[in-house]
Amino acid sequence: MKKTLVTALTATLLAALTACGGSDSGGDKTLRVGTLSDSKPNAYQENGNYTGFDNELLKAIAAKEGLKLEFAATEFSALLGQVANGTFDIGSSAISQTDARKKTVDFSAPYNYQALGIEAKETAGITDENSLAGKRIGVVQGTVSDTWLGTNAPTAQAVRFPNDAAALNALKTGAIDGAVFDQATAEDYAKNNADAKLKVTKAITTTIPHGFAFKKGNTDLINKINDGLKKVIADGTWVKVHDQFEPTAPVPAEFKAGQ
Repeated sequence: MKKTLVTALTATLLAALTACGGSDSGGDKTLRVGTLSDSKPNAYQENGNYTGFDNELLKAIAAKEGLKLEFAATEFSALLGQVANGTFDIGSSAISQTDARKKTVDFSAPYNYQALGIEAKETAGITDENSLAGKRIGVVQGTVSDTWLGTNAPTAQAVRFPNDAAALNALKTGAIDGAVFDQATAEDYAKNNADAKLKVTKAITTTIPHGFAFKKGNTDLINKINDGLKKVIADGTWVKVHDQFEPTAPVPAEFKAGQ
């Protein structure tokens, strides 16, 4: 009888501990979000707050679903691996849903689309991909910009950086001839670095969707984020956040209120 009682108490204790541990679907657990600190206007840190289109949209989604978030900065080249190994519950940084990345992580439903911008100083003689041959062109390692450059300007000399800030600094100082960023980011750099005389010489639109990233198999959390995404699109929150951070970019039809 004593042995049976001890076994029952042990099973009860283990069940309680498991319940206290929370689950990957959220609930009372605080979800850790991996993001960037320097990639305006999508994901950046300002006055100690992680903000930008992607992060503010995720906050709005979380509010709809009763989820708690905690943001932390990392390098983009490390982010998907950190999501895959459970360091972060969610990856948020304008992550394009490529076939290669889908082998590492799962994604939410699309919440935007990838657009790139070639950026250079006004005197660099760079106009489009055809003018990049032989030039030193900066990209952030592991991004769609990196892949795009290799595919569309194979004779350009790719110079890879760990983050946007390093690439921008190299562009401003003349260490590289040009760079390829997200379009909205490139426009922000041109606007806020007038002394460097930077210019977005060509915008490249794609049909590659952005999505929040999750550890493979975390279906419950993905479903909650997707449900919240539908709600913020339907009530117009998506457009409000978009207009705050990317006012010059067109709004795809599927993200307009009431969809």
